Amino acid sequence: MREAWWAELLKVRRSRLPWITGLAFAIAALVCGMFMFILADPARARAFGLIGGKAQLSGASADWPGYLALLAQAVAVGGLGIYGLVAIWLFGREFSDRTAIDLLALPTSRTAVVAAKFAIAALWALLLALLLAGLGLLIGALLDLPAWSAPGVAAGVGHLLATAGLAAVTTTPLALAASIGRGYLAAVGVLFAVIFAAQVIAALGYGAVFPWSVPGLYAGIAGPDQDPPGILGVGLVAATGAAGAVATAWWWNRADHTR
Repeated sequence: MREAWWAELLKVRRSRLPWITGLAFAIAALVCGMFMFILADPARARAFGLIGGKAQLSGASADWPGYLALLAQAVAVGGLGIYGLVAIWLFGREFSDRTAIDLLALPTSRTAVVAAKFAIAALWALLLALLLAGLGLLIGALLDLPAWSAPGVAAGVGHLLATAGLAAVTTTPLALAASIGRGYLAAVGVLFAVIFAAQVIAALGYGAVFPWSVPGLYAGIAGPDQDPPGILGVGLVAATGAAGAVATAWWWNRADHTR
């Protein structure tokens, strides 16, 4: 397992994808901060025209609780896409780069290879969430947002990290799709389908029983009138993540790798 972990870590270090995903989360923090900057002054919002109008439509309040809630919603919306791309890249690249056979010829079990990839994906997701939280705290301090309290901010950051965790767990089936499809293309198609379905099913009111809609509901995207997903929704997310990881490991151990 240790050798597989270091091999995967080396691949990540030599890739540009960590920088691209980090930039995406940094932009998310800046956009949320821009919304707070606009919402803090109605006259400034009118001066910004359409951008100000969109900021007001976000429903956030220009204070620390509102800003942290908006960051959590950004993770819920973008997390599935970004974390999904990470999972697809970790597994699909072995087939696109034609290194799967070489990888499986090593004296390391296939289960250890899959476990190492999922461990890297989990660490990657955590670091991105911490980056967003750190930038959010910095931007909020620069904006001098009101309603600061240490317990409230800690709760807001915890809510953000929990949302990121829910979004990351739902991406394990995408690793299976990248493996079965032996590359990126099929898995990216599945990712787009899942993102679309998550929006539609949540709008129909059944998001609490659709695992990929649960992070958004947990983050409060549906508004304060919508009930959170509850234990059932979180349990379905955990079951989906576990099933995706186990199925991926089973496929890697059973499939006939010819290229």
